Amino acid sequence: MVVKDANDLFIHLLSDINSAEKQITRALPKLARAADDGKLADAFKEHLEETRGQVERLEKAADTIPDVRIKRIKCYGMESLIEEAQDLIESAEKGPVLDAGLIGAAQKVEHYEIAAYGTLCSLAEQLGYTEAKDILAETLKEEKATDDKLTQLAKKNVNKKAG
Repeated sequence: MVVKDANDLFIHLLSDINSAEKQITRALPKLARAADDGKLADAFKEHLEETRGQVERLEKAADTIPDVRIKRIKCYGMESLIEEAQDLIESAEKGPVLDAGLIGAAQKVEHYEIAAYGTLCSLAEQLGYTEAKDILAETLKEEKATDDKLTQLAKKNVNKKAG
């Protein structure tokens, strides 16, 4: 896809985060299985359900704009972040240290998504895609909440156990 203007950029970024979210839906069950801490495993499972809704919301956002269709592209940034998490799972024993690493890996993903959705919201506003902006802002809010939840899990429980 050739990106010539802000609208093309919006479509490209929307397509990119769609790919990222779909990759996350495949990765979260692996993170949940790798987690030793029950609250962390539950957080990954809860976020999986939330992520499935976010994929649907992306399609809904695209549907609010005439002639905007999500393209089939691959998000290489998310692919790399997921590979990092998989490498960690393979190199650390199940337990508190791995759990602390999983939180860090998950927060890298959340920060990537926060940046992506923030950019999309700004572009949607600039382009006058008010309904799409509101839909995307809902997901941005969820991503920030997930990041905060992971921080609290780390501070109150997981990092202390990791020693």
